[in-house]
Amino acid sequence: MKAAGKPGNWKKFRNQWDLQSMVWPGIIFIFIFSYIPMYGVVMAFQQYDIFSGIWKSPWVGFMHFRMFFEAPEFWNVMRNTLVISLLKLVITFPAPIILALMLNEIGSMTFKRFIQTVSYLPYFLSWVIVSGFVFSLLSVDNGTVNYLLERMGLISEPVNFLAVPKYFWSILVSVNVWKDVGFASIVYLAAIAGVDPTLYEAASIDGASRFKQIYLITLPSIAPIIIIFMILAIGNLLSAGFEDILLLATNPILRPYSDVIDTYVYRVGILNARFSYATAVGLFKAGISVILLVSANKIARRAGVSLW
Repeated sequence: MKAAGKPGNWKKFRNQWDLQSMVWPGIIFIFIFSYIPMYGVVMAFQQYDIFSGIWKSPWVGFMHFRMFFEAPEFWNVMRNTLVISLLKLVITFPAPIILALMLNEIGSMTFKRFIQTVSYLPYFLSWVIVSGFVFSLLSVDNGTVNYLLERMGLISEPVNFLAVPKYFWSILVSVNVWKDVGFASIVYLAAIAGVDPTLYEAASIDGASRFKQIYLITLPSIAPIIIIFMILAIGNLLSAGFEDILLLATNPILRPYSDVIDTYVYRVGILNARFSYATAVGLFKAGISVILLVSANKIARRAGVSLW
């Protein structure tokens, strides 16, 4: 029996029609493009035939999974995926936190807004444009980086950085930091703005330096936000990248260091029309990602912060 005075769900919906009108288009979009296509994972267990269709293609069980595990590229692809993901996690993840802390210490609002604008802009550039910048900067012919290194006497002749495998990981991670650090810092700046200013005043009266205030007040205050984003980052650990790697690693000589799960699926599964194989590899990646996400959330729950 419904409690007296407690509005029903339909009445709540009518009273909140303006808020609901903003939420439901997003829910419908996700349902159509993320949930309805999920029936397609059955292709991972079939020998999919484009003419027979998904319901008439022969069933092969875990054959495509075994093919992936036994493929000569398997260990190299997994190594590149994990190494690139861990490098991005270790370097790219704390970068926006550090930037937000630094911006918070700037007293001049004009200078602060200028730095924010400059750091935000790269995020809105497509990877096609960014890769063009990188190729231009690292070009052997009149590339800015080679020119500066030659003038400084660090190299005697231009180096084709994007044709040397050992440089690829450093270039990839550096470009990702430059592109995403500004936009990613917005959330942390918003969290820092919500910290009670009286805490800083009390710490300053007690003689705490700015570094101690950051360590003892700012970081603990934004720790829940950091933990939430860390959980999401760990859940995406096998998503080492696709557009950035595909556009920067155009030279086949880089493949031993650039081939990750996403590019491997695109190259072997999609371009060669091995749709069932590509689905199996993608499903394997999704399964591991779910395990990582659940594990990270369970560990974070001990700190009192979790996604669910």
